[in-house]
Amino acid sequence: MKKRTFIISLIIPLLVGAISAFITNNQMETYSNLNTPLLAPPGWLFPIVWTLLYILMGISSYFIYISHDPKRENALIVYSFQLFINFCWPLFFFNLNNYFLSLMILIALILTVIYMLIIFKKINPKSFYLNIPYILWLFFALYLNFMIFINNIMKFLVIELDCLLDWLCVMPA
Repeated sequence: MKKRTFIISLIIPLLVGAISAFITNNQMETYSNLNTPLLAPPGWLFPIVWTLLYILMGISSYFIYISHDPKRENALIVYSFQLFINFCWPLFFFNLNNYFLSLMILIALILTVIYMLIIFKKINPKSFYLNIPYILWLFFALYLNFMIFINNIMKFLVIELDCLLDWLCVMPA
């Protein structure tokens, strides 16, 4: 039973990541066309890093799940909620190209993960430590998202202004 639970714990975050990657498929071209900051990694690195992070998340959730702590259910709810936010972020960043809203979503994700880490540490310190690379990566992603927003805001404003002018020009008199 524990082996099956462990495998399910690994599959859940990997599946969330895979579905998100499938939905944002072909959108990494968008990333390569952005004005990225100096420390931006190449696009091919992201799937590797995220796969490792999802595996660590799955292992940490397994330790929480098999614990007998009364706060286990609450911890797994927070874990599931952060997975949902994690799933949403690339949709706003890549598919909708909304770098400001994706930045706000990322801040919400970071706050949720910090809360999750606090709960996890009380239940099983291993689960806390397994998620340290995740929270560090999220802070790096925050830097990237913020700088991409700043570096591309003029391009975004020009596109929005152009759309507004198109809309105004086709309005009936």
